[in-house]
Amino acid sequence: MHISPDNIIFWQYGFVSLNLTIVTTWAIMLFLSMGAWLITRKLSSTAQISRWQNFLESVVELAVKQFKETGMRNPEEFLPFLGTLFIFIATSNFLAIFPFYEAPTGSLSTTSALAFGVFVNVPLYGISERGLKAYLRSFCKPTIIMLPFHVMSELSRTLALAVRLFGNVMSESMVGGILLTIAPLFFPVIMKVLGLLTGMVQAYIFSILATVFIAAAMGEE
Repeated sequence: MHISPDNIIFWQYGFVSLNLTIVTTWAIMLFLSMGAWLITRKLSSTAQISRWQNFLESVVELAVKQFKETGMRNPEEFLPFLGTLFIFIATSNFLAIFPFYEAPTGSLSTTSALAFGVFVNVPLYGISERGLKAYLRSFCKPTIIMLPFHVMSELSRTLALAVRLFGNVMSESMVGGILLTIAPLFFPVIMKVLGLLTGMVQAYIFSILATVFIAAAMGEE
């Protein structure tokens, strides 16, 4: 049992290595890209649409509704970024139903990269909406004394995003492995079901928190 898929290395040259996390991540990205192309290549604006297009539109409408409920005025503008976060994390966790699969979200390097993406995009969206001066001024409210605390808050919540997702996925994998050695017939099935539920919840929490951070940076209530 491995704590992280980073520990499974296929090739290494010096400090450069190809591990299971990288392979799985790129495989998921390829799978999602091909799936998106297959679903969207024959989109129709008529009354008769395919089941896949109907499913895709339902997912998009649900995502827009959820993002709007967090206080974001124009969620459609941020759907490519926020929706991609949710779909990637949800797919990574959902594929855990297959034997011998280890989710890349069980690696701190993957969750840190996702959290870093949020960390970079939050100020970019905030500056584009409010302007550079107004955005930087928000770090000094209500007084200049709050500046270091606001900076620490930005850094700590990014760390919390990465550690929360990594901890939940990694702990679920470890508990499942332990139960597999104790009761190989019954408990692993229950853990798989609970793991799927936990994985979807974690994908939802990560994307919603990213939405809240972006909405706050843009000055939206």
